[in-house]
Amino acid sequence: MTELPLKYGCNPNQTPARVFMEKGELPISVLNGRAGYINLLDALNGWQLVRELSAMSGLPAATSFKHVSPAGAAVGLPLSDALKAAYFTGNVELSPLACAYARARGADRMSSFGDFIALSETVDVPTARLIAKEVSDGIIAPSYEKEALEILCAKKSGAYTVIQIDKAYEPEAIERKSVFGVTFEQRRNTALIDSTCLETLVTKNKTLSDDDKRNLLISLIVLKYTQSNSVAYVKDGQAIGIGAGQQSRVHCTRLAGNKADNWWLRQSPRVLGLAFVDGITRAERDNAIDVYLGDECMDVCADGAWQKIFKTEPPVFSREEKQQWIAQNTGVAVGSDAFFPFGDNIGRAHRSGATVVAQPGGSIRDDEVIAACDAHNMVMAFTGLRLFHH
Repeated sequence: MTELPLKYGCNPNQTPARVFMEKGELPISVLNGRAGYINLLDALNGWQLVRELSAMSGLPAATSFKHVSPAGAAVGLPLSDALKAAYFTGNVELSPLACAYARARGADRMSSFGDFIALSETVDVPTARLIAKEVSDGIIAPSYEKEALEILCAKKSGAYTVIQIDKAYEPEAIERKSVFGVTFEQRRNTALIDSTCLETLVTKNKTLSDDDKRNLLISLIVLKYTQSNSVAYVKDGQAIGIGAGQQSRVHCTRLAGNKADNWWLRQSPRVLGLAFVDGITRAERDNAIDVYLGDECMDVCADGAWQKIFKTEPPVFSREEKQQWIAQNTGVAVGSDAFFPFGDNIGRAHRSGATVVAQPGGSIRDDEVIAACDAHNMVMAFTGLRLFHH
């Protein structure tokens, strides 16, 4: 049996804590720092996610994990100039892996604060330089270039957690966990998410482009490792809004849709044109943008707080102007880890640019949900595959 002692469990009062293998060797090694309990939950779930994303797409993949759900996930497609500006990549020359990371970290910058990163490939210098700019707890990857490892080990005054995982490692088919002294056992969720999941098209519109298919498959793989209930919006090879851990399906759809709207709004000329005071931190800037896009923006401007953030008072971004900009976002794919019970989910997703949907099907109101898609000329696939994750 091999084991790795941890600082503590989920909370500081939960000691002792460790991870261990009853058979064989641990597939991970800590190259720098000291891993925590939640860090490793994020790391191991994140690694599975990026491994599947990369295998499905043939591209490098990245995810930004927080509290055992992804805040963002993406494959390594090039970034537009607007995305480079919205993600604050600066003058870093972007490799495909760096593009994947920038997309994963930039999808929901508020939620990704203090994240744990998982990358599918050898970490290169451009990716390490992007990571060095952000507030993060640690990273897991199969290997690291020498200079990239040096950059990462310097984070957090040398305390940044860097984990290497054996790329060839495959776990046993049966997994177990203990709750309140009771052991649960089940077969691991090894369901393969590929193009066969999208063969049953139930709407009048049955036209799926290759990009649509890739985005839908990304949404399903993301959901496979997201705390349920969950809904994911995906565009251009990256998750742009993830609604995780909600008891109500429509609340997942709303939460993910609101995040997708903010992702799109951050690329608007109004937001990209904001002039921040010198010396502001990245987190302060992200918080300021979040407030600027919210209804409380008027209050901030009214009490003069903007002077601590912006060089000049920012122009008001009215609700009507924001809706006009959001209406320009199209081609969004939406996945759900379980069936949509009502058509209201489709209406909400459509408001955030959704044109294609993948969900298991099986609701007694499937006809209502299909009719809602048909009303918006959307394409919907029934996957027959539920993806609950707890």
